[in-house]
Amino acid sequence: MLDPIVVFFQRVFTAIGRGIGLAVSWLLWPFVALANWYRGRSWIIKGPIGLVLLGLIFFYGYFIWQTQAWTNFDPDYVDRYKLSQRKVPAGSPISGPGATTGQSGSAPTTSQAAVVPSDASTTEALDMAQLPAGTVCQTSAVVDVAADLIDLNVNQNAWISSMIAYKLGLFGLDWDDTPWLDNKASFQRGINQAIRRTTVELVDSLGRVRGTSGVNNDLQSARGNIQFDEETWYFGINPFGPKTPTPSFYRAAMRDLRKFNVSLGKCEAIFDGRSDNMVEFLDRIANDLGNTSAIIRERSEFHNGGWFDTRADDRFWFAFGQLYGYYGILSAAGADFQNVVAQRGLTPIYTETMKQLRSALRIQPLIISNGREDGWIMPTHLATMGFYILRVRSNLVEMRDILAR
Repeated sequence: MLDPIVVFFQRVFTAIGRGIGLAVSWLLWPFVALANWYRGRSWIIKGPIGLVLLGLIFFYGYFIWQTQAWTNFDPDYVDRYKLSQRKVPAGSPISGPGATTGQSGSAPTTSQAAVVPSDASTTEALDMAQLPAGTVCQTSAVVDVAADLIDLNVNQNAWISSMIAYKLGLFGLDWDDTPWLDNKASFQRGINQAIRRTTVELVDSLGRVRGTSGVNNDLQSARGNIQFDEETWYFGINPFGPKTPTPSFYRAAMRDLRKFNVSLGKCEAIFDGRSDNMVEFLDRIANDLGNTSAIIRERSEFHNGGWFDTRADDRFWFAFGQLYGYYGILSAAGADFQNVVAQRGLTPIYTETMKQLRSALRIQPLIISNGREDGWIMPTHLATMGFYILRVRSNLVEMRDILAR
């Protein structure tokens, strides 16, 4: 009774095996034919070809290694800054004749260089009296984190997006359109987006007293350098000729940020930690996250191909990198604006927001799936990431509204 059924399934599996074998043979045939041709040549021909092939192996081997080795990736990197040990906001004197202690109460007397709000809850004109000589001011944690994130992207790791192998793609197909070797590039671009947003706010508001001071040259230079495109190699076609690669511009931005913090530590620069500046900073970050949430929603809703959506990983890791960057930047902002946070009662919601950011960084699936939200076979990692983004954004909007009252 069962013999015909057994024979049927044997034939089916045999046919499947033959089909797989034919497919593999068809894929390997050009390489086998090339190998046979190569073996029949003299060393005058085999030598140069062998060197070229060896060069290609090292070229792509190095590229693959760089895309898979995430050096110093650490979701808990914020702990290294020991932000809880900072006693005064950014720009406040911490030693010397003009030094103050404590996190609340009246702010210290300030100079033309280091301006600290006398009342973090107001936007009135700031005291511009001269600080005594020898005073040292608190540097900005936001600037420290932004500079270190650039260092992570272009010094501790290779900047993938401008590598020539990444630009060449897979037989002309953009790596972003494939499921391979593009996750790190998207992650780096997400971090870079957070840095770009931060440098704009440093130039426009945080690094100056609006209406009474000019733009800080170091911050202005940092903003210009970090806005440079993400894909430039040493040589380009449009315009044709040699170029300065992207990582060089980003390294210059990092040096500019560190230079600003040195000046701030010497009380020769400004960090305007007023509540209205914090409102604007949180609002811009919330808008940035809102844009990313919209991109994720569009991909999740209209391209939910499960594990077969080759662009889902790009969206996921860009959002992951953005949250990775903002986790450090917002944690640092809590220290730089600690008077505002304490006086306006933001500590509980600020702490909760940082916990939510850290929770989002625990989502690190091996393969990104963009399944249907009501599906039961393929997970929906994009929707999960979008959920965390909206939670963080909601808290930022709430803090903004509290400060704006």
